[in-house]
Amino acid sequence: MIRRAAGPHPAKPALALVLVLVLAAACTDDAEKARRTPAGTTPSASVPPSPRTDPSAAAERLPPATSPYSLPALMAEEFSSERPRRIRTVVENEAYTEHEVRYRSGDVRVSGVLLVPRGTGPFPAVVLNHGYIEPSSYVSGQGLSREQEHLARAGFVVLHTDYRGHAGSDPASDLDRETRLGYTRDAINAVHALRKEPSVDPDRIAMLGRSMGGGVTMNALVAQPGLVKAAVVYASVSSDYLENLRRWTLPERPESAQRLFRRFGTPRDRPRFYEGLSARTYFDRITVPVLAHHGTLDESCPLPWARTTQRLMAEAGVDSTLRLYPGEHHAFGPQWLDSMRLTVRFLRRELSA
Repeated sequence: MIRRAAGPHPAKPALALVLVLVLAAACTDDAEKARRTPAGTTPSASVPPSPRTDPSAAAERLPPATSPYSLPALMAEEFSSERPRRIRTVVENEAYTEHEVRYRSGDVRVSGVLLVPRGTGPFPAVVLNHGYIEPSSYVSGQGLSREQEHLARAGFVVLHTDYRGHAGSDPASDLDRETRLGYTRDAINAVHALRKEPSVDPDRIAMLGRSMGGGVTMNALVAQPGLVKAAVVYASVSSDYLENLRRWTLPERPESAQRLFRRFGTPRDRPRFYEGLSARTYFDRITVPVLAHHGTLDESCPLPWARTTQRLMAEAGVDSTLRLYPGEHHAFGPQWLDSMRLTVRFLRRELSA
């Protein structure tokens, strides 16, 4: 869940205002941006989803990586991991056992929690990507505890990743945090770690992300086509990097935005760089079905973001569905159980052997 800070840093209003003006001048008009379509698609709202693309074919069509800090750079990477190392048992009940674990994400060690259902496996599995919680106050497994238990009781192995810089994980750089690329690497490697887990069927793995984790999930889908068999996003951030930067980084971490502009240029100077951090630029690479849940009164991630993401996915030929929940806010309350029942049905169907 995205937790908003109290507001812009009071000691530096001038810096925040300057950065807002720079980005506002650099960004295209919102209405024009809503008309943009991902590379390789036809701008038509009536185009029906096409058959799923062969992941190997999608992997061969790599866009040029003009910066190591880009989604195309992740597309060219080779990912692998090892079985999650169990540190200790946290919960043991009639339905599942929960372990504190560590797994490898490149040169980084990432903490998380692993829930394994009772019974004889191998089981289908889900990687969970949590939303924004201030790293200094985050504790392992926080943000998706309801989803962890519900999915484990439904018969799924669950690996909730903490991301680098969170809980017991190795530290994260400022660029890992602000571009979300480090978090995306950790989500991708979580899938590879699950494939080494004996209780998991390696051919039946999905991914679920909430809020910021929805953006991480979309990044993983475009970076590594066919990585998982299905994906679910809840109350997701925008699939446009600049919309997220403008909504949170500029008012809450203006120094980080300034460092980003100083190193890579402003969006007006280098628009292609910022497009390379936006999952929607590469929606034509998604090869698996996507189910999105969004509340109509979401106060953190505006409903138009979800609608635009859905439209652009459909135009790119993605098998995507957006479910709206009247009156629900960002965190989901009364209709959360309904959304999870739909999620479980979706995952069971898409992960069926």
